[in-house]
Amino acid sequence: MAFSFCTQCSSWSLTPTLTRTPTPPPHRPSTSLSFPLHKRLVVHSSLPYSTTHPLPHDFTPQQLLDSLRRQNDESSALRLFDWASKQPSFSPSSAVYEEVLTKLGKVGSYESMRDVLDEMSHHQCLSKGSFLILIESYAAFDLYDEILGVVDVMESEFGLEPDTHFFNFLLNVLVVGNKLKLVETANSKMNSRGIKPDTSTFNILIKALCRAHQIRPALLLMEEMGSYGLKPDEKTFTTIMQGYIEEGEMKGALRIRDQMVEYGCHCTNVTVNVLVNGFCKEGRVDEAFGFIEKMAKEGFSPDQYTFNTLVKGLCRVGHVKHALEIMDVMLQEGFDLDIYTYNALVSGLCKLGEIEEAVDILDQMVSRDCSPNTVTYNTLISTLCKENRVEEATKLARVLTSKGIIPDVCTVNSLIQGLCSNSNHKVAMELFEEMKMKGCQPDGFTYSLLIDSYCLRGKLEEALSLLKDMESSGCARNAVIYNTLIDGFCKNKRIEDAEEIFDQMELQGISRNSVTYNTLIDGLCQSRRVDEASQLMDQMIMEGLKPDKFTYNSLLTYFCRSGDIKKAADIVQNMTSNGCEPDIVTYGTLIQGLCKAGRTEVASRLLRSLPMKGLVPTPHAYNPVIQALFKRKRTTEAMRLVREMMEKGDPPDAITFRIVFRGLCNGGGPIGEAVDFAIEMMEKGYLPEFSSFSMLAEGLYALSMEDTLVKLVDMIMEKARVSDSEASMIRGFLKIRKFKDALATLGGILNSQRPRKSYWTRN
Repeated sequence: MAFSFCTQCSSWSLTPTLTRTPTPPPHRPSTSLSFPLHKRLVVHSSLPYSTTHPLPHDFTPQQLLDSLRRQNDESSALRLFDWASKQPSFSPSSAVYEEVLTKLGKVGSYESMRDVLDEMSHHQCLSKGSFLILIESYAAFDLYDEILGVVDVMESEFGLEPDTHFFNFLLNVLVVGNKLKLVETANSKMNSRGIKPDTSTFNILIKALCRAHQIRPALLLMEEMGSYGLKPDEKTFTTIMQGYIEEGEMKGALRIRDQMVEYGCHCTNVTVNVLVNGFCKEGRVDEAFGFIEKMAKEGFSPDQYTFNTLVKGLCRVGHVKHALEIMDVMLQEGFDLDIYTYNALVSGLCKLGEIEEAVDILDQMVSRDCSPNTVTYNTLISTLCKENRVEEATKLARVLTSKGIIPDVCTVNSLIQGLCSNSNHKVAMELFEEMKMKGCQPDGFTYSLLIDSYCLRGKLEEALSLLKDMESSGCARNAVIYNTLIDGFCKNKRIEDAEEIFDQMELQGISRNSVTYNTLIDGLCQSRRVDEASQLMDQMIMEGLKPDKFTYNSLLTYFCRSGDIKKAADIVQNMTSNGCEPDIVTYGTLIQGLCKAGRTEVASRLLRSLPMKGLVPTPHAYNPVIQALFKRKRTTEAMRLVREMMEKGDPPDAITFRIVFRGLCNGGGPIGEAVDFAIEMMEKGYLPEFSSFSMLAEGLYALSMEDTLVKLVDMIMEKARVSDSEASMIRGFLKIRKFKDALATLGGILNSQRPRKSYWTRN
């Protein structure tokens, strides 16, 4: 069959392997099926069936089946079955036995399942369908390696031969579980037994190839269907269309649709909706509408899925207003808005930062009897936390709980992330403990957030304690956690501990990545252990990792700070020769090193060459040269460079203006030029970061130039859109000559407006 031929073109092996029965992990159910035949089903005597049973002694098979279905767990089902099997009216029935199998399969009670299969065989009511229940159970417990062994047990111990339907079911379970290597083996087993595939078999195998990103082999497999006397159906074509869409190849999907039409295969809503979804995934919503109009002329009528896809597509590209119009059309056409419609709208509004409007949609959901789910609340809670509205997010989480919706780990992670971002680590830890008490298991991201918060606060022992808690809870450690710890120890000057954690990663079997190496290399450079940093870079290369700009920039920074310009230049040369293109940080660091070594002219030439290298100079590159020029009393050149930066480079930052004010005011120099410069910047729309302005303000105050200071403060308040009440307070301080109080108040306002920005920015 072409599936085997096609996979030879890929990385899949075609060598069939015997099914192994490994010893399952302790937390998994036992998978053993090796028991003697015709063994009676064992029910523990410690769990007797109640004498007050819901069945009469002359019950019918249907009454027994209905009663079994009502049992809440496998133990009660077994007790009921044991009691019923001893009654005179009991008649063995495959439906009754399979209901018991289903109950046992849900909890992975494989030994008891084998007993039931033996009973069924003994009473001659065993069928191939009974083993499908076992296959489903193995998949539910992620025991996919055991599934192929079911075929051998069924044949050798129960004398039942699998057919096409049986293998189709088995193959599909493996494909859904993304166990594509096992799909290959199962297909080989099917072929070796001479079992002929049908159209469903081909469709399942085509789906497997598409999931493995093997579109070409999937097309070859479809072409081979004719040699088996089979024809592709709508599902065949649609599966390949979906494969193309997942690869971002909408043109390929449309070609398959044309081929489908030429073949005479009718397009249903499923096909149209798949293509509409493809257009929307690529942000081509207008084309999606055009395609719907075209298909409507051929008899297509949009359904709930079509509308939901359009709503989601419009929200994805930020056209939420149009999505709301689609919602109105849905209501006019008699469609009930479902959870997918509302969630798409909530997500779209949240992405635009329109949280209040998203909450309005939430209220509409409730008023129209559509219950919000965890996804709805998580979207809102996550957005509120990102907007630093953690208190509102917490209130919403309480609403979620009050409505009987149990917050999941995503909900809690959003809240913990918001709390940590607002330096509220204590409450974050309280929430962490509460989630564990209520049975919500923290995941790797939860631990990563809290460990990072501890490291940022220098609480490294607490971070290590949390790592131990992570291990004891059974949550798998990962490279992100270890990288966070290494970074924390490096930043807190505990480089030996960072090295120890680095070594632990190898012992724990956790792969070290580029971030791991770069973090420790930077830490070693910061600790002036550059030889060890270089050795670590060699080890990095030996482990198959390629040094990147972060690796080289760490070494470069060390040599520039130590004044060794020759070695710094060698680093840049090695970087280029190894195929790693220097970035603006590289050149900015080298320029700083050159200026520190007194080679201002060389640094200036390098700065001017950056645009020719396709780089936009940043303050990091400009500032060292500007500072060097000021120190040499070359004020005119320095100011020309400042204005060049504003015209051609990134906006000046707080360091730039600190350099300018210090340069212009140094030694009782021309403070008037500094004032003119500040006014010029504000007239161009730049608003000062306060620490820069305060230096100028203190100079004006010291020189008794209060009128000029008041003028500048008024300009800043206007540009910053300070409220009337705040402006009145500041002017009041100025009027009574409490200049320091006025400046402190103004500084608090400016810093609250831009708590995370340290540069002058256009207002």
